[in-house]
Amino acid sequence: MQFTLSVFVISALALETLGGTWTIGDTYVGQDFLNSWSFEAEADPTGGRVTYVDQTTALNDNLTYVSSDTLIMRVDDTTVLSSSDGGRNSVRIKSNTAYDYHVVVIDVRHMPEGCATWPAFWETNDGNWPAGGEVDIDRRCQFRLSELGIFARRQHLLDALVSGRERSNDCDVNTDGNSGCGVQNPTTNSFGPDFNSAGGGWYTMERTSSEVKVWFWSRTDGSVPSDVSSGASTVNTDNWGTPAAYFPNTSCDLSSVFSSNNIIFDITLCGDWAGQSSVYSSAGCSGTCVGEVILPSSCKLLLMPAADYVNANPGGFSNAYWDVASVHVYTTETSSS
Repeated sequence: MQFTLSVFVISALALETLGGTWTIGDTYVGQDFLNSWSFEAEADPTGGRVTYVDQTTALNDNLTYVSSDTLIMRVDDTTVLSSSDGGRNSVRIKSNTAYDYHVVVIDVRHMPEGCATWPAFWETNDGNWPAGGEVDIDRRCQFRLSELGIFARRQHLLDALVSGRERSNDCDVNTDGNSGCGVQNPTTNSFGPDFNSAGGGWYTMERTSSEVKVWFWSRTDGSVPSDVSSGASTVNTDNWGTPAAYFPNTSCDLSSVFSSNNIIFDITLCGDWAGQSSVYSSAGCSGTCVGEVILPSSCKLLLMPAADYVNANPGGFSNAYWDVASVHVYTTETSSS
């Protein structure tokens, strides 16, 4: 099964007819994340060296706190772990509401950074993955460039038009190590230390029956649209310029790929991607993130939870936290071009 992506570079003019005006459906700020999102105390599906905790534990252990305009989610940075421990405590939350066609605007001041980290802001049908599809609005590990992607489990042909750089072209979760159709964000201030030193920025995504688009603006970017930066009651994606990633419905029925999706924040450590020795070492990180064990009977490489960096270096995760100002979800398209 293959969901293939062909990539082209386009001008802003070429996209101006594809946007629309949307009206706010839900706003999440501060306490709203405790009231309207669920803390998923479950095993990490990516095999990370973490233990996701419930809301009570997250609040009691200062892994989460909120104020009038702030949500903090962090990894434990005080505990030295033994190899028999379940993993470093962390947080994964999802919106209680699942969204079909919509625009989401996330205002982030700080995202997790550091060796072994693999944070993500993404959407999927959480109870039925991968049948409902997946959009990674922002995912990255350690100090690598931010990546945007689509995942599916069925065969589709999709042309992609982007300002970013193609990373992979097979969206089937069963091939190419479940890397999806990835596009690398072209700006270094879209992730990690450069993102954080600039005070963060805005990620946005528009999903309709005919396209999926993702944009990014740094806090210091003078071109950020005012409806994005102000959290306006309506947004007009016509005015947002060329997206970093754009997947149009040219030869694929996107409505058959995606169902209503929950919005998810998480922070895992090591795991199927960030824990690969080549990925971990390429970031200049010391020691090992995970051990590697070859099973002779199947010659299958397994990533085992024997992460000496994660276990022994709690202080290495002092910057492994999300600082989220708000999430706005626009659910009614009032006009389209």
